[in-house]
Amino acid sequence: MKLQLERAQCGRNFTIGSLSIDGAWECWTLEDQLRAPGVKVPAQTCIPAGVYDVRLTWSNRFQRVLPLLLNVPMFEGIRIHPGNTAADTEGCILVGLDRHGQSVARSRAAFDLLFNKLADADRRGEGITITVDNGEQLPPLDTKP
Repeated sequence: MKLQLERAQCGRNFTIGSLSIDGAWECWTLEDQLRAPGVKVPAQTCIPAGVYDVRLTWSNRFQRVLPLLLNVPMFEGIRIHPGNTAADTEGCILVGLDRHGQSVARSRAAFDLLFNKLADADRRGEGITITVDNGEQLPPLDTKP
């Protein structure tokens, strides 16, 4: 299964994107601020663009199984989970069915739909990857931490 996250809008504290599965739109995403390559402000920077393997693993923080992105440069413990504003993420990818300015809404519903598809793929033994793309129109806002 191939997930594609296309980042579409950047602001001072947020990055909004669109997530698709195997080419079909799934939901909106919300992340921390996009910064220049190699620049990271802890708990305030989205992950670098790239392709990452995804595994469904137990999260001690959330006390449930969640998607975990593997081998993200300069980051650890990056997960996909529910949340509505940039305050709900520390580098993770939040999902929502609706987009409202700098936030997403109906996050739990979006997550449940997404997680069911990921779990089905995992049960079938399919590999899961996510490609994160900044898009040419999205220059990073900050070049310094």
